[in-house]
Amino acid sequence: MRILALDVGTKRIGVAFADTAVRIAIPRGMVPVDGNELAEIAKKYRLERADCIVSGRPRNNSGEETRQTEMVNNFIISLQDYFVKSGNPAPKVYYQDESYTSITAEELLKPTRADRKAGKVDEEAAAVILQDFLERPDLAQIEQELLNE
Repeated sequence: MRILALDVGTKRIGVAFADTAVRIAIPRGMVPVDGNELAEIAKKYRLERADCIVSGRPRNNSGEETRQTEMVNNFIISLQDYFVKSGNPAPKVYYQDESYTSITAEELLKPTRADRKAGKVDEEAAAVILQDFLERPDLAQIEQELLNE
């Protein structure tokens, strides 16, 4: 199963990719939120020949949804609508808790301070989200579910 992951923000969207045969998340850049983000993500989805999308799901420290959660949910709905309006089936979307992923991403990038610029943290956060998803105990069930669709 080929997966495109997103760390959705208000200014940038981090992107990562993985194939479950290898189970290693790879940062794949970022997409600016500039009005062209839906088309750009759809293009990346097609180029990676992805089978599904994993999106980070923000929550507060108590595990409750926030305004950011609502923004991500609305973005994903818009992205799925974009696919349909473009004549393609809407991709299956899975959500992964993104608690502390930006902090983890910054820690991973500390040795290379030059890489901590805007965008690098976003794509690394998407990779952390995706790596967490790849380590889910129910991943085999998710793969089977996608095969049966």
